[in-house]
Amino acid sequence: MTHFATWHHLRRIRDKAAAGEETRAAVHSAKQEITETVKFLTWLHTTYGRTAATCTQQDVDEWLTTGPTTRHIIRTFFVIARKSGLNRQVTIGFRDPKTARLLSQEQRIAWIHELLTSTNESVQYRVAGMLLLLYAQPLVRVVELPVTAVTDTGDSMTILLGKSPIDVPEPFSALVRTHVATRPNLRTGSGPESPWLFPSSLAGRHLHPNTVMDRLRTLGINILGSRNRALAELVLDCPPSLVADALGYSPQVAFLHAAKSAEPWARYAGRRVTRPE
Repeated sequence: MTHFATWHHLRRIRDKAAAGEETRAAVHSAKQEITETVKFLTWLHTTYGRTAATCTQQDVDEWLTTGPTTRHIIRTFFVIARKSGLNRQVTIGFRDPKTARLLSQEQRIAWIHELLTSTNESVQYRVAGMLLLLYAQPLVRVVELPVTAVTDTGDSMTILLGKSPIDVPEPFSALVRTHVATRPNLRTGSGPESPWLFPSSLAGRHLHPNTVMDRLRTLGINILGSRNRALAELVLDCPPSLVADALGYSPQVAFLHAAKSAEPWARYAGRRVTRPE
């Protein structure tokens, strides 16, 4: 692991710096690859008692198929391991860049956990990603949220996304609270009086949705797949009309996702609690 971090990433970053090139993206990429590789090696040792040298193809395939797409970036580590002779039996191909239209629920949960617990990304992008994964909010709408959309009493928190405020559960509310208190770009933008939950460095503006989209995609999050999965799960738990009102969608969109999830309105009748006369 030291060889991977020092002789591959550090040397590459130093070469870029010496050539006068921008190193921010390279540092970010290196941090992600090292973090994911450490996670994998820790899991490998804890689960099977194996090391990078004794790791099998089956181990890697299990790791890649049971978590978020960011796990695929351990590929670089095994490319170096093959070249150095550390492990020649594991092969990881390039990830298909085509995005699926729907994540699995397991992948969605894994990403929610990643954004809540990881410190590899800034708080504002973690909050934006959580609004996508939890509440199926399009990023165009996320960046347009005013800071007043969040109501925090200290004991509870709500956020206004549709017709009426909805609860923000812990531990996400703690992350939102941190973001509201430390919003970036307030010194270079509109200052502390900026009305936006995600202020831009340009005065009076909010972040551009493409900025957030590119950042989340860099992390490996499937934007469209995340939104579709979140909607699919939400309409399984609540009537589509209520989901539409709460999240700012049209009833037609909510019912469409309910139909795709094989949950037409008739099935909700069986879920209703019969009240005593």
